[in-house]
Amino acid sequence: MILAGMFAALLFLGLILGDWLYFVRLTPDASRYGCGIAKSQSTIRAVSLPSFRKRLDDNGGALILPHGIARMYPDLDQIAIRPQYHLFSMSFRTAWPVKGLIHLSTGEESTNMLCVKRIPWSSALITMLWFLLVGAGTASFLVMYALQGGLDSFTGVLMGAGILGIGLLVFAFGLVTVVISYRLENSRLERVYGELRAEMEKTAAT
Repeated sequence: MILAGMFAALLFLGLILGDWLYFVRLTPDASRYGCGIAKSQSTIRAVSLPSFRKRLDDNGGALILPHGIARMYPDLDQIAIRPQYHLFSMSFRTAWPVKGLIHLSTGEESTNMLCVKRIPWSSALITMLWFLLVGAGTASFLVMYALQGGLDSFTGVLMGAGILGIGLLVFAFGLVTVVISYRLENSRLERVYGELRAEMEKTAAT
């Protein structure tokens, strides 16, 4: 029984590790992998995609930015971007890393950029399961507590209110953690996105 539990735990950790390793890859298939959570759209005027594509081809198809990396897929008119996390720096990674896949469409005098932001599937599923566990656990405990007569007295009502308050506090703490982590990771991706836009505009100016 213990061996089965250890095997299940190792398998679970292996699936999470495999999910993250595939998520950070910049291949055409891996760039579309992950749970889509947001989109942002912008327009750059007078950008020559062939010139920008040639610049990336001269660098092996990738462009190293000050805070991230971008890789273009010319056949798909897409650019994958993600932040770089350097060892022994303050740029630590949270449990909700964000990457982006930019879909390009050219007009007569501009280039439209639609960035789809994604997080690993394991992060999305574990977060959802955690909130379901906290919410369903608190609700089911209160229901069982009430069915057993726990709310028949004033002291019991106070006890039930305390249990509900603890459950809501734990739920709120988790929500705040997720929101702050997402804002941090999204700001990192937006910084890389801005650096890519600047490089594209620089290419258009030359």
